[in-house]
Amino acid sequence: MNNSVAFRTLLFKEIRRFTRIWPQTLLPPAITTSLYFLIFGRLIGERIGSVNGVSYMDYIVPGVILMSVISHSYANVVSSFYSTKFQRHIEELLVAPVPNWVILAGYIGGGVTRGMLVGCVVAAISLMFTEISVVNWWVTVGVFVLTATLFSLAGFVNAIFADSFDDISIIPNFVLTPLSYLGGVFYSVSMLPDIWQKIALGNPILYMINTFRYGLIGISDVDVTIAMFIIIGFILLLMAFCLFLLARGVGIKS
Repeated sequence: MNNSVAFRTLLFKEIRRFTRIWPQTLLPPAITTSLYFLIFGRLIGERIGSVNGVSYMDYIVPGVILMSVISHSYANVVSSFYSTKFQRHIEELLVAPVPNWVILAGYIGGGVTRGMLVGCVVAAISLMFTEISVVNWWVTVGVFVLTATLFSLAGFVNAIFADSFDDISIIPNFVLTPLSYLGGVFYSVSMLPDIWQKIALGNPILYMINTFRYGLIGISDVDVTIAMFIIIGFILLLMAFCLFLLARGVGIKS
């Protein structure tokens, strides 16, 4: 089988999967982020004033956009690949002459597409509340794509090890959501006490949000170059781990 045909087929299936139920996949984040911008940006933001020299609304926009990218790229892959296991469709992939990297690329491509599409929807909604001029397009787009890729890979790992539908909701609810909120979406790390600043630096999402914020408005609490290396490093690590799990058949071969 031609690898490009197999990849396009998997990718189209994944994209078709979430676009045909767009009221469930694209509409909820639009409503949720509108409430974020209205409550935190407008109502609370007017009382806070500015953060690091920019209005509070402008400060939270990058974090809210990337938070949506993280949650939806992760959710797309973990739910899709686990459903493939649960419904026994995985057997068709295992017997087909398709390399593991093509299978991985197809699912990750679907997660990245959904994450970026949701991110663009949230970015468009943010324009109803504020005007942001992108400071560095290369950094902005780069972090946008890399973050979606990283959490699509993380969702794939979760799906491989999941034994029930409950298992695919534990990580998003008890790990991703807390780390996202503690990653500097609504505040600057410099506002924290010294001890909590050091603890916050152990949160990988902090580096993604701040690098994305730098690309949009030119402000960051961390070194952007180091942050990019951290993001790419995590992607390479998870990619190698996913291919290893597929090669060993962990969680998919009985």
